[in-house]
Parts: sequence; C-alpha cells; structure tokens
Amino acid sequence: MIRRALIAAALTLVAGAAHASEPKKEGKGDVGQYVDLQPLGLPIVSKGRLVNYVFVNIRINLTTAANAAKLREKEPFFRDALVRAGHRTPFTNAADLSAVDVPRLAATLARDAGAIAGPGQIRSVVVTSQAPRRRLRMPQA
Repeated sequence: MIRRALIAAALTLVAGAAHASEPKKEGKGDVGQYVDLQPLGLPIVSKGRLVNYVFVNIRINLTTAANAAKLREKEPFFRDALVRAGHRTPFTNAADLSAVDVPRLAATLARDAGAIAGPGQIRSVVVTSQAPRRRLRMPQA
C-alpha cells in the first residue's frame, strides 16, 4: 500500500515538472496587471421604482506602465465612484431587470477610474459576474 502511494507521488511530481517546463502561451489566459473590486450591489430602477439589486464583480485591467500595488490601494475610491454613478443614473438594462447594462457601466467606470488613477493607467473594465438579488420578469405595460 505504501509502495502504491510512493509510485503515485512520483508520477505526480514527474507530470508536474513536465507541465511546468512547457512554455506559457500568450493570450486570454495571461491577464496582466489588474485591480479587482469587492462585490457591490447596484440598484435597478424601473419606472421610477427600485425593483432589484444586482451584485457585480468587476476587474479593472491596467496598462503595463501602471503601478498595480499603488492602484490596489485606491480600490475603495473606484468602488465609491461606481456606487455614486450607479445611484445617480442606475445601470438598468431595459431588456432584463436581473442584469446591469454592462457597456454603460464599463464606460462610466473606465472614465471615473481614469480620473482617479491618472492618464494612461487604465486599459479596460470588465464585469466578471452578475448576481441579481431576485429573478424578475419584465413588468407588464
């Protein structure tokens, strides 16, 4: 029984070493520098009434020239800017009250994050996940 465990461990080490020696492929797996925002809830308003909250996870991708450690310290400022913008004009998706309007949210946060971080620091903003508080149907006309 011990012999089987030793053989399995040796095979695992050999496979791990072979996998580590393979060159990494550049592409979608390589994300570079980024700042992940803590999940936050954004209101969804329809016809002047609050109907839902959608909890979003957001990643701000940085340029290669950006100082990622310094910008991670500014994460509360990024969240604050997003919450203020989301309450000023909610990111309501007209087609689905269980999701946010991702292109508008990304554009707004990219603009605000650029002002907070400085010019040439932000490459893009990506909404990594959305989770509605409630699943809703579209309201009847």
